[in-house]
Amino acid sequence: MNTSPSIVKISGALLKAQKSIKSVTKDASNPFFKSKYADLASVINACKDELNAEGIIILQPVDDMFVSTILLHESGEFMSSQTPIVCKSQNNPQDLGSAITYARRYGLQSFICLPAVDDDGEGATDHKVSQPNTP
Repeated sequence: MNTSPSIVKISGALLKAQKSIKSVTKDASNPFFKSKYADLASVINACKDELNAEGIIILQPVDDMFVSTILLHESGEFMSSQTPIVCKSQNNPQDLGSAITYARRYGLQSFICLPAVDDDGEGATDHKVSQPNTP
């Protein structure tokens, strides 16, 4: 991870944003693996407003075979990390686009510690908190 010399302001802003960011729902389907996942749009939508409200913007430029995820604070402070772009085949723009999207999604999701929940699984789970027996 790379940071600006000071991260005092961005750290406080990131803490406030993370307190209000909810889980992202796995609402896209992968028919090949018969599974659900949170697509890039869902990941961005789950955190962008909360980050922006605290003065943080998200940048994800492609540099060589890496996606840089940069959280840039209005103060000029920043934090960044890189996710490798692992492409299934060379000289195939569609595979490259998919690999970039994959790197952007996982780079952002892991950078801000954004959990993904399976909507079907969550709906079938009983999350009732048991009350202790009190006399």
